Amino acid sequence: MVKLNCADLPASLIESELFGYERGSFTDAFDRRIGKFELAHGGTLFLDEIGEMPIELQLKLLRVLQEKELERIGGRTTIRVDVRIIAATNRNLEKEMAQGRFKAGGK
Repeated sequence: MVKLNCADLPASLIESELFGYERGSFTDAFDRRIGKFELAHGGTLFLDEIGEMPIELQLKLLRVLQEKELERIGGRTTIRVDVRIIAATNRNLEKEMAQGRFKAGGK
């Protein structure tokens, strides 16, 4: 099981933690980094405090959940992943969706 607490990191770091990045994709990206989704391939990814994730990242997260694929930051290659997600939050997600702060999933 791979774990990520979404409340512990700023939005810019959550994206690189989840999806990884390619060398040279931004300042200080000296090496390729594998993201949590790739690390959890074939297993489980626990996203704690998912209600803290910014809406822009929720859209990218939905793509991975629906299409089972991602691209690392700065990458050009689509990476297939098979990951079970467990998510937790202390927020009322129905209220957050009604107020436009949390994206409803589904196809």
